[in-house]
Amino acid sequence: MPTTSDASAQQYEVKATAESHFSWLRTRLSIERTLMSWVRTATALIGFGFTIVQFFERMQDMDRVAPALRPQAPRYLGLALILAGIGALAVSVWQYHWMLRYLWGPPFTPLAGIEHRRRNTPLVAVAVALLLIGIFAFGAVFLRFV
Repeated sequence: MPTTSDASAQQYEVKATAESHFSWLRTRLSIERTLMSWVRTATALIGFGFTIVQFFERMQDMDRVAPALRPQAPRYLGLALILAGIGALAVSVWQYHWMLRYLWGPPFTPLAGIEHRRRNTPLVAVAVALLLIGIFAFGAVFLRFV
């Protein structure tokens, strides 16, 4: 019995023409742009979360600043933002790989114009590096290393 992705791909008639090849390329580049957008969003969430924690911790040490009513609130907000960035990036990388597997599936392979399997772009390395940075930032804030 074919899987859901096989069944949905088989419902389309795939003809290797120049038009369909360029459509395949536009779809491939669209997937790439979507991952770039998620990397940018995750960078902002992780960076903003870390900045909130640092800013409010430094502000509590300043002279003539009233003590906060809930001094842990900025830390929790920062942790939530960092975790949201990590989660968004992890889901987007998973979605990116899922869509590439679909595009490189047997019905659409002739549209790619090449026989070899895909290569990952540098963006995947950037996304993985950002995931590691986010995990480090979360750990540093959670365990109060910084």
